[in-house]
Amino acid sequence: MTIIAAYVATLIAFVGVDMIWLGLMVDRVYRPAIGDILAPGVNLPAAAAFYLLFPIGLTLFAVLPALKAHAIADAALYGALFGFFAYATYDLTNQATVRSWPTQLSLIDMSWGFVLSGLAATVGYIVAQRFS
Repeated sequence: MTIIAAYVATLIAFVGVDMIWLGLMVDRVYRPAIGDILAPGVNLPAAAAFYLLFPIGLTLFAVLPALKAHAIADAALYGALFGFFAYATYDLTNQATVRSWPTQLSLIDMSWGFVLSGLAATVGYIVAQRFS
């Protein structure tokens, strides 16, 4: 039950906060930076796969180790680092392979991955701790 609570809480926090971010930032940051390569609409199956899978990684690599260590700071740190490295993989690969991928966008996105993932893992830890 603890693992399920950790995953569901991490999932809800991650998706909920990211939806707020994207709602505020797509037209302010992403569209001006890469508008010509943005799809006209969201590919829902791909988005659903990402939002279901990414919190599994956060749960396995941040929340569960933090629960074992009884350390909320570990959840925040490992979650933030997991997010940073995952977002860095995406952004730096795009920067290496997509013509005119803006460095500023990579820096913003990697920072967002760090903050969002640290926050989601911390929420997952807090909720899961109540079930352990």
